[in-house]
Amino acid sequence: MTLNDQYNKWKENTLKKSLDKFKERKERFEYSSGIEVPRLSLPPEHGSAYEEKLGFPGEYPFTRGVQPTMYRSRFWTMRQYAGFSTAEESNKRYRYLLAQGQTGLSVAFDLPTQIGYDADDPIAAGEVGKVGVSISSIHDMMQLYDQIPLDKVSTSMTINAPAGVLLAMYIAVAKRQGADMHQLRGTIQNDILKEYVARGTYIFPPAPSMRLITDIFSFCAKEVPFWNTISISGYHIREAGSTAVQEVGFTLANGIAYVEAALKAGLDVDAFAGQLSFFFNAHNNLLEEVAKFRAARRMWARIMRERFGAKKPSSWQLRFHTQTAGSTLTAQQPECNVVRVSLQALSAVLGGTQSLHTNSMDEALWLPTEKSVRVALRTQQIIAYESGVADSIDPLAGSYLVEHLTDEIEKGALDYIAKIDEMGGALQSIERGFMQNEIQNAAYAAQQEIERKDQIVVGVNQFQVKEEMTLERLSVDPAIEMNQREKLRKLRETRNKERVDELLGQLKDAALGTQNLLPLFIECVENDITLGEICNTLRGVWGEYVAQGF
Repeated sequence: MTLNDQYNKWKENTLKKSLDKFKERKERFEYSSGIEVPRLSLPPEHGSAYEEKLGFPGEYPFTRGVQPTMYRSRFWTMRQYAGFSTAEESNKRYRYLLAQGQTGLSVAFDLPTQIGYDADDPIAAGEVGKVGVSISSIHDMMQLYDQIPLDKVSTSMTINAPAGVLLAMYIAVAKRQGADMHQLRGTIQNDILKEYVARGTYIFPPAPSMRLITDIFSFCAKEVPFWNTISISGYHIREAGSTAVQEVGFTLANGIAYVEAALKAGLDVDAFAGQLSFFFNAHNNLLEEVAKFRAARRMWARIMRERFGAKKPSSWQLRFHTQTAGSTLTAQQPECNVVRVSLQALSAVLGGTQSLHTNSMDEALWLPTEKSVRVALRTQQIIAYESGVADSIDPLAGSYLVEHLTDEIEKGALDYIAKIDEMGGALQSIERGFMQNEIQNAAYAAQQEIERKDQIVVGVNQFQVKEEMTLERLSVDPAIEMNQREKLRKLRETRNKERVDELLGQLKDAALGTQNLLPLFIECVENDITLGEICNTLRGVWGEYVAQGF
């Protein structure tokens, strides 16, 4: 009797009797992408190739991890995302986190910085230091990393449209510390396509934006070889409401677009591919998330080797940072968020992440306090040191359900990539509103499920309680905006005005031409030219992107 025959016998006898007495909770169980959850998963069909689908850790297709020993040699980088108020205040938080056992920095910038405006620009009024740290000049950056040796830490900066300018400031500060830029380690997000799709902190139109990105690829390949030049982000796509399949499909489609842009700019694929990195969301359904990470890794390996002909194994590896899902945090009963974050962080570790940020319990309410940040960091440390899940490589491999789900997510994501290819690529699909509409439809469907109570959110649509908020609150002093304005006034009074004018003229000419802009960015910031002045010069040449209505 075959396994399938035995399964059918089980359904007719044992299962049917049980269902006659006890109905299942739902007629259909499914994951976020509409993939049905099988009642029972069976071993794969005879003849399915282990080597083709799974292989071994550290070897193609990297389904089981990008390193041969994974966390048995070294834990993931514990990198808590932080930044608020002034550079001085954020510096204190970074040093606190490092003292508590954090192993990498992750910088959040305020909204004016993210869209290339100085703190004294009229458009920045009321937003300085609110959702991240305010950085206008190299002096702010020097204060941000005071007493933090940049050649000894790995730093991630969540910055996109002006990523080249912030990277230039980071390099300039490292040089002043006496560090060798060839030894710097870290990541800039630098992912403009997802800004057009899901987040909105863009500045320039697509063509010059892609030029800035390929300039960074080229510069860092030669000068900052250990730096991740981009973090191709599915995180914000998922936060906007996408399914797990959409997160993988759209993120890898954007990755394909960046590789194609770099090749068009004349770069060799193996010269830059090893410095590409990814950024994914860890959502609530633990097994779906584990399978998502494994599917994305296998897909990217095949894309790089088969589609782009990359030769180096390092070019095939999808290395990724994970952040737990901010959109799942609730203002109601916020202590429950500790449990949500724990499950999400566990999925990232079981899925083989290279670095991880765990959200704080109070982030649905306000900027996280030191205590809540410490609890979030301790969550990672407990998973690392106490749970035992880091002691084995890809511990859920071979689970009939996880392998089935990995295959299903890959299939769905490949279908999306094929549709996007038919439209001419990621940028064309964005211009047509395809990605945006797919995400909006998924978000709407998910909200309907919550309102119908088909999806239970503890504390929101079930298990509510009357509660008084007793958590400590962190607030940003409005006076910091005036202080930042005063710093900039003094800077402009004391710097070499002739040299500033000369360099901004060179920047304008360079923007009209084809030379790599990174060396000029570094020279500009070293001569006290501000972020806003650089970005406004480029705005004058390239214009600004205006989102289309669909």
